Amino acid sequence: MIVENETCLAETQCQSAIPMARPDLAEAARILVVDDDPGVRTLIRDFLVQHGFTVDGAADASAMQDAMAAAHYDLVILDVMLPGENGLSICRRLIAENGPRVIMLSAMGETTDRVVGLELGADDYLTKPCEPRELLARVRAVLRRRAREAEEAAAMPRESTSLAFAGWALDLIRRELLSPTGVTVHLSGGEFGLLRVLLERPQRVLTRDQLLEYARGSDSDAFDRAVDVQISRLRRKLGDKGDVIRTVRSEGYMLDCKVTRSAC
Repeated sequence: MIVENETCLAETQCQSAIPMARPDLAEAARILVVDDDPGVRTLIRDFLVQHGFTVDGAADASAMQDAMAAAHYDLVILDVMLPGENGLSICRRLIAENGPRVIMLSAMGETTDRVVGLELGADDYLTKPCEPRELLARVRAVLRRRAREAEEAAAMPRESTSLAFAGWALDLIRRELLSPTGVTVHLSGGEFGLLRVLLERPQRVLTRDQLLEYARGSDSDAFDRAVDVQISRLRRKLGDKGDVIRTVRSEGYMLDCKVTRSAC
């Protein structure tokens, strides 16, 4: 299995008149494209390199692991249909390990497939064949969210790094949920974002559109069903305290408990 590193540009069909990526996004970002189709890997890699990103390629899960052992990645563009371990399984593992952000690519464009990908914690989901310029826009959007969250975490006062509620605590730095007994409960990126939004606005009814806007920003292409799925998963993870996330009929959701800020 080969891990590919693109260091120069070839003349490809994916050349575009789109302006180069801003330095604050491109210079600090390294992307790994995981797809068993070498043509797709080359097309995506060349296009993103053209726009200022450092991009490597891998054909399967094993090659991906080799690449990640050798370099730090900010984002993985991950095909669903791979030989051996499939993309959904890989995505689940990356989220559990607090790995890089994930954009999934798949020839399967049904709503249920998108829900599964987003439910697992992928930051975005595109259907093949996708327009390279759209993929570039999604990449930039995910990296902007990553940069914004890092800035917020860095600016956060020490006494406000944890949100405590109903015996639970959400660690805003480590992006982990701690149970009343001190057990760490892993959250996907989507679950963390939604829970944080609810905790920062307790006793307030939030529509699905508001939850998407606060959690993912105006760049999001997520949809109502993804919110419902992730809320359901959050309730299960909270166990007997799951009912603190109330459904307000025809309106949205509300966190029905007291929240306190404290140091982790």
